[in-house]
Amino acid sequence: MTKKKVYDESAVKTVDALTHIRMRPGRYIGRLGDGSHIDDGIYILLKEVIDNSVDEFIMEHGNKVKIGFDQRSLLVSIRDYGRGIPLGKVIDCVSQINTGAKYNDDVFQFSVGLNGVGLKAVNGLSSHFLVRSFREGRVLEAVFEKGQLKSKGEKQTKERNGTYVEFIADRELFKDYKFHEEFIQKRLWNYAYLNTGLCLQYNGEKFESEHGLLDLLNREVVNDRIYEPLHYRGQHVEFAFLHTQSYGESYFSFVNGQYTADGGTHLSAFREGLLKGVNEY
Repeated sequence: MTKKKVYDESAVKTVDALTHIRMRPGRYIGRLGDGSHIDDGIYILLKEVIDNSVDEFIMEHGNKVKIGFDQRSLLVSIRDYGRGIPLGKVIDCVSQINTGAKYNDDVFQFSVGLNGVGLKAVNGLSSHFLVRSFREGRVLEAVFEKGQLKSKGEKQTKERNGTYVEFIADRELFKDYKFHEEFIQKRLWNYAYLNTGLCLQYNGEKFESEHGLLDLLNREVVNDRIYEPLHYRGQHVEFAFLHTQSYGESYFSFVNGQYTADGGTHLSAFREGLLKGVNEY
């Protein structure tokens, strides 16, 4: 006879934020995967770190982001030249859920990513995670393993203000994963198209755009054009389109700096408006 499990006070558990992230990663980054799909978790970890650097650019603090990746060690590194995280809050910002400056509209009027979650998810799901914040001649460094703080220290520095993050996604969670260069490059190009003036460097290769979505169309559609792309860019909306001799439709849609693979009401409304305009003309 199967023994009944007792449901009493001893069965109720409380876990810290990073432990919960490791127990339920899908709630924070979606699928885990092995890197063979562009939406697999390892690319989301990379995205969450870069999102913070892009937010600094949007707030007009630093226009360069350096990304490095070593295929042998699987170490990913990101360095921006923004304001850096306030030194007294560095550890909280990478380990305490719902901690961040993006709840303060005076500091960030617009932001992308998982506000209050992003770096914590990266930290919790990495076997190695290191963060350095450079501010006004001082640097604070903290090292974590699987979300647990292992060391921290602060000293003087001559480095420019900004933030440096490196991590290795945990193989206990991401089984036999591998980064695919084409997926990383596609994400970096999207950042460049949506943030003209931003320069991203990936292992020495530059990703930057002068004309935004117009550059995207010119890169994606080379042949069979009926006319040159029509492009509009305002303060809060940008679009570009063209027709080709080919059959079918292709769309690239974004909201709040994020690619929306499944479209959305913004895409539906644009398609409806475009069709109406063509029919009336």
